[in-house]
Amino acid sequence: MKNPEQEKLVYTVREISFLLGINLPKTYELVRQRDFPSLSVGRRILIPKAELSRWLQEAVKKD
Repeated sequence: MKNPEQEKLVYTVREISFLLGINLPKTYELVRQRDFPSLSVGRRILIPKAELSRWLQEAVKKD
């Protein structure tokens, strides 16, 4: 079991691309959408893990 202090709180765009099984350009399109949970830290784009889960649940409810 991982130490809670070592758990990731955010994902990178590359990690999201891998997790969702979509290519990197499509992931950047997704990240630019107004309703997608992301934040910029300097030049990095980060996606909060908890917010991604909420976003996915809401996306499933819409369909």
